[in-house]
Amino acid sequence: MKNKKFGVFIGKKAIKLIFLLVIVSIASFWLVEQAPIDPVKVYIGAMSITPEQKVILEEYWGVNTPAREKYFNWVGSILKGDLGDSLIYRMPVSDVIKERFTASLALMASAWLLSGILGFILGIAAGMKSGTWIDKAIKTYCYILLATPTFWLALIMLLVFSVYLGWFPIGLGVPLGITNEDVTFLDRMKHLILPAITLSLLGVATIAMFTREKLIEVMSSDYVLFAKARGESGLSLVLRHGVRNVALPAITLQFLGFSELFGGAVLVEQVFSYPGLGRAAVEAGLRSDVPLLLGIVIISTLFVFIGNLIADIIYEFVDPRIKQQEMKT
Repeated sequence: MKNKKFGVFIGKKAIKLIFLLVIVSIASFWLVEQAPIDPVKVYIGAMSITPEQKVILEEYWGVNTPAREKYFNWVGSILKGDLGDSLIYRMPVSDVIKERFTASLALMASAWLLSGILGFILGIAAGMKSGTWIDKAIKTYCYILLATPTFWLALIMLLVFSVYLGWFPIGLGVPLGITNEDVTFLDRMKHLILPAITLSLLGVATIAMFTREKLIEVMSSDYVLFAKARGESGLSLVLRHGVRNVALPAITLQFLGFSELFGGAVLVEQVFSYPGLGRAAVEAGLRSDVPLLLGIVIISTLFVFIGNLIADIIYEFVDPRIKQQEMKT
């Protein structure tokens, strides 16, 4: 029965994904069509071409093709695995996304783990010391983080730790003047640390405040009161009965934050000149690279959907108590 229920669940999610991709693709394509973008001018840049060459390029990019026909041609190419060619990188969009997404994935994964671990620890500490100065300090810290703009925090981190203290590189993903073959793992990590820490700080507050509220709720439950009556107390009580009951809900919330994580990565990558997918999206938008921009929209939609799907699987199957508690409240 569980396998059948899981199969039905995945089937429904797959249908939702198809509808989501259709809606996102139509909306994105329509918005791009409304923009005054000439792909031929973007492609040739400052080069001079003959009128005959311009006609060939216009036919290749479908400048005079009706929007509906152009959309279905684009969708047909995507279904065949062809996302088109990037105008600014002069290479297949799939190759650009693969290269940039690898860098973004390292950044977002590091930030995701750091924010989850730090937020969970702060939430546990605040919940254990509810009402004390420790709890008030952590809540104040979280409120400040929630009100802090992403780009402002990134600029402050860059100025303090890169410009003034010189602890980290000012930007980029690898050192300048070094070929890709000569770049070491330590070089990449050194350029990754500061953007990852900056991005992780933005997700700490949500996890910390959620964990705090859940822990306070758990610690006031009947079975914890019974454990206290048996002589359990202190950190061992929290670890045995508190942490194990708030961990999965916190992980679920962490997966639901994939959209905020990707949105924050766009700004952080731009400030640190980090060569990730978010920076590529900004460049594609500013320089009118329509094929790359649409490809990134599709990939980012899939990325956010997968995060929400994992959260829903935990919510429905891994720990049904989350759903039961919400139904009771």
